[in-house]
Amino acid sequence: MVAQLQNLYAQARAFLIREMAVPNAESILLGYLDRPDRGPGPRTLRDVYRGLLDSAQNANMKRGVVSGSIDGIDALGAVLFAFDPHKTRSVYGLDDVALLDAIERTLKPRSRNGIRRTARSIWPHFCRAALSGAAFLSQFESVDDFLSWARHFYGDPRSAAALPLLLSEEIHGFGYPLACDFLKELGFMNYGKPDVHLIDILTGVGVCPQRASAYQVQKTIVEIAKANQVTPYHVDKLFWLIGSGRFDRHPELGTLGSIGRKKRKFIEAFGHIVTS
Repeated sequence: MVAQLQNLYAQARAFLIREMAVPNAESILLGYLDRPDRGPGPRTLRDVYRGLLDSAQNANMKRGVVSGSIDGIDALGAVLFAFDPHKTRSVYGLDDVALLDAIERTLKPRSRNGIRRTARSIWPHFCRAALSGAAFLSQFESVDDFLSWARHFYGDPRSAAALPLLLSEEIHGFGYPLACDFLKELGFMNYGKPDVHLIDILTGVGVCPQRASAYQVQKTIVEIAKANQVTPYHVDKLFWLIGSGRFDRHPELGTLGSIGRKKRKFIEAFGHIVTS
């Protein structure tokens, strides 16, 4: 199995370098695969809560609707008590209607037709995520308390993949990939983000079972990383670049930094096809 994962990784790198089709493709690619400088990490529980909200809006069209209508996530501090999860929990409980009323009254989100309040609409979903996230974080006394709890799972390879699963159960609408994204942004860099690109590719080439869960895909990302002595972040970014084709920092590549989605071509090179 290790040899298979080493071959998959080597072939993925070679494939992407060929598809980039520029002389310095390898050095450009390494700039995307290296771990970014994460800085000191969260200093307070407020930082953790703000990060949770930022990740919560990364699903579907939420970022454009939420941040895009109030000039950034930081504006929410005005109705979330400077991102204090304890105070937010105390004032709103799980009353997402009350929070949405406060957002509409205080922040006046821009929308041509007003904020939609149907059960499936983005703002009500986001408010439920915000309040369930506050309720979850209110269990912790401080940022050190939260980080100690998270590191208990993170430090053991047998339980690391379970931490995002637990968060996805606690926070409304979060989902496993967003939980991984949240943890990664806090500095837990051994998490990839098992989004649709990675699920399609890793099931398509046969290293994950068909209909694999995001939890199973995350464990496979870690196995590929271990086999190739790189970080899960590195593996995640490599396959995400194949799936998305986006090199945003290099507009000279392809069309304004996009070489087009390549996952189907990559999978077919291994004799597999993407299944729906």
